Amino acid sequence: MKLLRLAPENTKFPFMRFRRVSYPFSAVLSIVSVLLFLFVGMNFGIDFSGGTLMEVQAKSGIADLSYVRDLAEHLNLGDLEVQGFGTPADASIRFGMQPGGDAAQQAAVEKVRSALGDSYEFRRVEVVGPRVSGELVQQGTLGVVMSILAVLSYLWFRFEWQFAIGAIIATMHDLLLTVGFFSITQLEFNTTSIAAILTIVGYSLNETVVVLDRIREMMRKFKKMPTDQLIDMSVNAVLPRTLMTATTVFLALLSLVIFGGQVIRSFSLAMMWGIFVATYSSIFICSPTLIYLGLRNERGPRDETTTGAKPLASGKL
Repeated sequence: MKLLRLAPENTKFPFMRFRRVSYPFSAVLSIVSVLLFLFVGMNFGIDFSGGTLMEVQAKSGIADLSYVRDLAEHLNLGDLEVQGFGTPADASIRFGMQPGGDAAQQAAVEKVRSALGDSYEFRRVEVVGPRVSGELVQQGTLGVVMSILAVLSYLWFRFEWQFAIGAIIATMHDLLLTVGFFSITQLEFNTTSIAAILTIVGYSLNETVVVLDRIREMMRKFKKMPTDQLIDMSVNAVLPRTLMTATTVFLALLSLVIFGGQVIRSFSLAMMWGIFVATYSSIFICSPTLIYLGLRNERGPRDETTTGAKPLASGKL
């Protein structure tokens, strides 16, 4: 088990010394992310920008998705997705709106029909227009906001108010940086990207709650220890667990990026970025917030179990 540890036990790294660097750094990244979203925008997929959905069925009994995908990509239709669904003979082809209006869109449909020929039966052709796409944007945004509010409301009642505000700031930090990631990389933003954002929010809150719970536990044991030293001790206590969790999830996502194909590539890449920023924010964003909000742990005489305990060395900032 010692060979699997990514961090030694009983580390004494002074994380809180870097709070005056991490906060401005993260603030700049957040502002840049907002500017990228406003002036560069995001590469909305078919779900949000509109397009055409075609459902086909292989007459041979098994749809060759790789063949269909390669064939469709050579038609130069822009963003395109080919997925299997239902029985092994069924496949769906989706491509975005074509420049030139309805005539160009119908011409693209005929290109796909001609390319597949008589090997496939076309069961359904549906055009998703901008009106439906606008509803999807609103519903997706509402789902993200409501999920965050529900979880953060729980944190507000579960912990002290300083803890809840720290979790809110860390979560918003992760969301902004994820939006900036989509803007700067121009990865396709679709409904699976909404799922990635919700998963990142959940992972971020999980990592944050682990750190906050250990801080609260240490507050009960070391009631006279300065807050910055107590937070350093708490973060160091959960550091092996945090690094092991992040590394395990990162390696799993890396395998999805390499072997998962184009269908879930944007989801996997966004999740890899989210794991990194969520781990960073739980340590360098949420925890220092408790200091700035005036969290104090002088609540009485020192516990007998803490007599003789040596606090972490911490410099003044």
